[in-house]
Formats: sequence, C-alpha cells, structure tokens
Amino acid sequence: MDRKTFESRKPFAGEKKASMQRRCVDNDYTERRMYMITMVTEERKPLFGKVVGQSEAAAPAPEAPHIELSALGAEIEKIWLTIGHFHPEVSVNALQMMPDHLHAVLFVKEKMEKPLGKVLLGVKQACNRAFREMMPEEFVAVAQRHAEQSRDNGLLFAKGFNDQILLREGQLERWLHYLKDNPRRLLMKHEHPDLFRVQRGLTFAGLQFSAIGNRFLLERPLKLQVQCSRSITDGDLLAKTAACLQAARQGAVLVSPAISKGEKAIMRAAFDEGLPLIYLQENGFTDLAKPGGKRMEACAGGQLLILAPWEHHNEKLTIKRSQCLQLNEMARAICAGQ
Repeated sequence: MDRKTFESRKPFAGEKKASMQRRCVDNDYTERRMYMITMVTEERKPLFGKVVGQSEAAAPAPEAPHIELSALGAEIEKIWLTIGHFHPEVSVNALQMMPDHLHAVLFVKEKMEKPLGKVLLGVKQACNRAFREMMPEEFVAVAQRHAEQSRDNGLLFAKGFNDQILLREGQLERWLHYLKDNPRRLLMKHEHPDLFRVQRGLTFAGLQFSAIGNRFLLERPLKLQVQCSRSITDGDLLAKTAACLQAARQGAVLVSPAISKGEKAIMRAAFDEGLPLIYLQENGFTDLAKPGGKRMEACAGGQLLILAPWEHHNEKLTIKRSQCLQLNEMARAICAGQ
C-alpha cells in the first residue's frame, strides 16, 4: 500500500492543534498489518509510574534506566498484554509503559471482523474500569471535569490514539529500539531539562526563533556558516569538509540549514564527530516537540542547537527556494552577529 495523505484529527490533551493524531485514509484497519500505537493519559498525568536509573551521561556505571510502575501502571500493562486472549487475531509484540503514556507494537495477524480502533476502544474501557477501582477519587475528579465541559473523551487515556503503520524494511527495528530507549531518553530530559524544552522568542542578531538545544552555542565567539553550491565538485567538497571540520575542532560552531547535498555531508560529518552545530530548519516546533534519535544525545551533550524561524506545520511540505535563501541569510547573520 502506498502511503498517502493523512487525516487531521483532534490533538492529544495539552498539544497544539498542529500536532495531530494520524489515520491513514486508505488503510483498511481490519486487514493483516503491523502498527505502533501511542496513547497518552488525560492531561499527561504521570499515573503509570516514574523513571528511575541514570543515563550514560550521568555516571560511569549507571543503573539502567527503566520505568518503576505504580499499581495502576502494572494493571494497565497487564490489560494490554492480554489483548490476544480476547482478540486472537492481534498480538502485542512489544509494550513500553511510560509515566504518562504508552507505546505498543501490535500485529494484526489475520483479517478481523472489526477495525483495530474498536479493539482499542475495548482496551480503553477495561483500563477505565481499573482506573475507577484503583484510584476512585482521581477517577471521579476527571469524570466531573468532563461533565462540566460537556466532553465525551477518555477518562484515563485522552481521546483517540496515534498510529504508525509498518511500511518499509527496517522500520520495525527502529520502533523496537525507540520503545526500549524511551526510559533513557526521558531520564536525559529530566537531567537536562533546558536543553530539551522548546524555547520561544529566542532573539539573536535581530532575528527571532523557536529553539531546542544548547542556546549558549550562539555565544561562542567563532561561528562558521556552511554553505555549498549544488554544483560543487567532489574534490572541492572534500576540501571544504576538511576545512570546516578543522575549524570546528578548534572551537568554531558550524551553522547551516543543511539544504544542499554538500551542506548535508559536511554537517553530518561534523555531527558524527561530536562537533558543535547550529542547525536551522524550515518547520517549527509544537510545544511538546523533542529531538529524535541521536539528536537527543547531541542536545544533552551540549553539541547541538536547532533553530526554527517559522511556525510549525503538520503537513509535509517541500521547502521553497525563497525559504532556502532566507535560511542561508539567517545563517550568515548568526555568524556575523554577537
């Protein structure tokens, strides 16, 4: 199945409208397919437990980061792991409980009579019963707020769910790694909160950005713009890469939107070497945005600052030439500014 456009639906509680749940408009949710499902608690309350341990950056021999489940968290985990008892067509291949959300990799092994959403609605109802029995006062308070606001969504979990569909080779391995690594990533956010929190209205060189990462990189005395022509030769690119890396090793911060192939190659080489970078991107951040993959480690290590001059958009858009020119001019201004 080709991946086409996605419908926009109501965001999770606490998220801006731009950060939407996704449903693949041409996908049959009764057919054999593998999914990664994410559900968050109402108001992102940490009802399922807490993260414990230390990230690798915090100690030479850290305790492996993991989630210490509350009684409710343990019961919710049990409910999810028994989905296959009630729906033999569905297996739970992986489950990662987090304090205020969970991720599950589900495999619909054969054609179902009802769509996956109906199965998950039943799971939510079972979780609501556990919530009511184990935390009656909290349950009543949430139900009361819903009644006052004429809302008919959630109770324990926020309305709906986010789903990603397995479409390509290697995607499952990335999902499983993401789930396993989630507690460590959360610990890193706790240990370095300022480096992962979206900073609004960051002003430098007369420009204003939203930012994630080490904003103190802007204060470095030497900043070097990385800009390459799309027609740069292989030989010139090798020479420019060597010069940029050498400057960065000596303390320069490399600054670029990394648009052209040459710019991407230089910034990637510097990133892999752990050198300091300021990256400008066309798309902005939602309030709950966080850097993905190795970028999170780079932010935690103070290596990376990501700047976005414009608002977030949920659609996947092709960057315009005028925007490329603007981003390169911003990079130049950052390098010239104090």
